Amino acid sequence: MQDTIRAVQWEGDALKLLDQRLLPQEEIYIEYHDVVAVAEAIKDMVVRGAPAIGICAAYGVVLAAKAHVQNSPTDWHNAIHADLDMLARSRPTAVNLMWAIERMRQVVTACATQPPADALHTLLTEAKRIHDQDIAANKAMGDFGAQLIESPCGVLTHCNTGSLATGGYGTALGVIRSAYAANKLSAVYADETRPWLQGARLTAWELVKDQIPVTLIVEGAASHLMKLGKVAWVIVGSDRIAANGDVANKIGTYQLAVNARHHGVKFMVVAPTSTVDLKIASGDDIPIEIRSPQEILCLGGKEIAASGAHAWNPAFDVTPAELVDAIVTEKGVVLQPTTAKMLSMMEKA
Repeated sequence: MQDTIRAVQWEGDALKLLDQRLLPQEEIYIEYHDVVAVAEAIKDMVVRGAPAIGICAAYGVVLAAKAHVQNSPTDWHNAIHADLDMLARSRPTAVNLMWAIERMRQVVTACATQPPADALHTLLTEAKRIHDQDIAANKAMGDFGAQLIESPCGVLTHCNTGSLATGGYGTALGVIRSAYAANKLSAVYADETRPWLQGARLTAWELVKDQIPVTLIVEGAASHLMKLGKVAWVIVGSDRIAANGDVANKIGTYQLAVNARHHGVKFMVVAPTSTVDLKIASGDDIPIEIRSPQEILCLGGKEIAASGAHAWNPAFDVTPAELVDAIVTEKGVVLQPTTAKMLSMMEKA
């Protein structure tokens, strides 16, 4: 089973991130030693993908703790909270970010009375545990999702949900990896995913690197692809899932769900339970990040739009639960999600 990529790594006393802004032309890792730089890396999309952002933030807490221990060994556990709040502000939609920070905040409180060296070891152990648990969850989701695919067929995915977006293996791309290994896929199609082209630059790169055949399409070709009967499933990830099963994901996901329902194509969302936000009743309450218009008006640093044109650039949209056939988590599968079904799944051990 091909799984060769690790975009988030901890080596020695530093965090290393594969700079995803440079892929596929260059594979360069950047080393981080302070939490402010980690927050900027999240904001500037050096690292992206909800699970990967959460893991990155957990390691960022470790770097923050190291700095505060050096400056104020007796009060580091109080001084660090401003850094945790800064990390939480780096991107607003991905709930995994807040989940990981709050989990690390609890560890900060628990180890506040430990000798500083022991506290740092405890925090690093927890960050690595978050990382390892994400990989294990992805592999479980890969198996659960692949079981839903009954016979060899084509699938379509959007954005990047693989090892680059997670601790490793991937969410939606993890399902594709598992299904491919089980000989259940006749073709994999990937939307190019404007404006950051995560499908073209990242998903295609990742699948080619792991020797899984992939065909790239523009978003506007998806409905025609479905009409021709080329795909039986759309498989996507998520940055936040509301209690009722509404799904926030990369912009363009909602229109895929609408097209899939019209053409009789099934729609699968794959995400760890850390992506489920039971505090939010529906997708109407999910904050949607609005990014710079320049990301649409320019490409590769060059203007592509008519001078004077304006742009609206929401990074995410919300797909209503009634358009979702299955939500796959490490705890299992929720078919035709509702609030009751989501609560029941989350209560599983």
